[in-house]
Formats: sequence, C-alpha cells, structure tokens
Amino acid sequence: MLYAALFVPQGRKPFPANILEEPKIKKYIQAFGERRNDLAIVACLEDELVGAVWGRIFRPPDVGFGFVDVETPEIGIAVKSEYRTWGIGTRLLEEISTGYLKRDIKAISLSVDKRNPAKALYAKMDFQVVEDKGPDFIMKKELDKKRFEKLPGMSKT
Repeated sequence: MLYAALFVPQGRKPFPANILEEPKIKKYIQAFGERRNDLAIVACLEDELVGAVWGRIFRPPDVGFGFVDVETPEIGIAVKSEYRTWGIGTRLLEEISTGYLKRDIKAISLSVDKRNPAKALYAKMDFQVVEDKGPDFIMKKELDKKRFEKLPGMSKT
C-alpha cells in the first residue's frame, strides 16, 4: 500500500518498484509497529486488501515529508484506484483519527501533492494547509475529542 500511496501525476510513468527501498520512503514502514505510536488500519473487501492508512511519529533529523512536530504522527493513505469514491478513504481517515484520539494524540499530518485529487478529501476531513512546500502542501488535522465522544459505540476513556 505504500507504493500505491505514492502520487504519480496523470501522464507520468509510475515509480520503479525499488523506490520502496529508498531511505526517505522506506522509513514510513521499516520496523513498523516497533515505535510507540505506530498505528495502521486496513480496509478489505472479502479477502482483498483495498486500502490502508498508517501513521508514525518522526523525530529530527529523520523527519517525513509531512512533518509538523514531534507530537504529531504523519499519516500515509492509499486506496486501490478501482475502489476510490466508495468512501473507503473517508472511513480510513475517521478510523485512524479515532485510534489516535484513544492514544491522546492531538493532531495528525500528511503531505499531499497539489495536483493530487485526494487533497479535496483531506480538506473535507478538516485537514488544514499549514505549510506550502512548492509542489506539495503539508496539511494538519486537529483531532476533536468531543466528536470522538459522540461516535456510536465509543465511550470516554
């Protein structure tokens, strides 16, 4: 899913598969689950993985593309192209937000290419642009404890 999360503008050649071995990309999943606030959620349809979202906190000097601070996990998200517009991305973002709220995390961030249509989803999900990095935006979402408490089946903990 990390490979699927790499935005390729229309008309451009996809990245070579070995891009996942590049240190600046690999660090998003390397030894995933070993850091305190690593969190991943997957979406499956029957036995097929159709989407995933994952988050990790980075620390300088080894920060990610969407780094805002050492308290804010940077997330990555991917939904297979044939399943986009089904609401899967929205649900994944809701679930990771809820998961991080349960861990008392106050915000999440991401990096998005300005040409990526997904930036409209992020804006709809209350991500705000916090930095213009030329071709990319760094976006941040403040996590709302009050909204979390109102979700069905959730309790204050």
